[in-house]
Amino acid sequence: QVHVVESGGGLVQAGGSLRLSCAASGGILSIRDMGWYRQAPGKQRELVASITRGGYINYVDSVKGRFTISRDNAKNTVYLQMNSLKPEDTAVYYCNADIRPSFLTTWSDYWGQGTQVTVSS
Repeated sequence: QVHVVESGGGLVQAGGSLRLSCAASGGILSIRDMGWYRQAPGKQRELVASITRGGYINYVDSVKGRFTISRDNAKNTVYLQMNSLKPEDTAVYYCNADIRPSFLTTWSDYWGQGTQVTVSS
C-alpha cells in the first residue's frame, strides 16, 4: 500500500523561509512526476511546482524566483524550499506523486494529507 506523507509546514513571518518534504513509501515500482499543490481558504487548489523524474521543473508564476523544487529519486522524496514568503502564500500545501505500485498495476495519482503553511504580515 502506497503512502505519501508531507512534513515541514508551520507559521513564519513574511520574508521568512520554510522547507517542505514529501516522502512516498510502501509498494512502489516507479514514480514519474512529483509536485506540490496548495489550496487557500475559498480558493481552488493550484499547482505550485512540479518536477519530472528526469528533473524537468515547472513553477506557477507567483512563486518563480522564490521557491525551489527538488527530488531525491533514491528516497522517493520531493522537497519545496520556500524563501521570501508572503502572506498570500498562506495555504494548505499538498504533495502529489504519479506512482506505479507494481508491474501488475497502472499509474495513479497519490496525494498527501496536506500541511499548513501560514505566513504572517
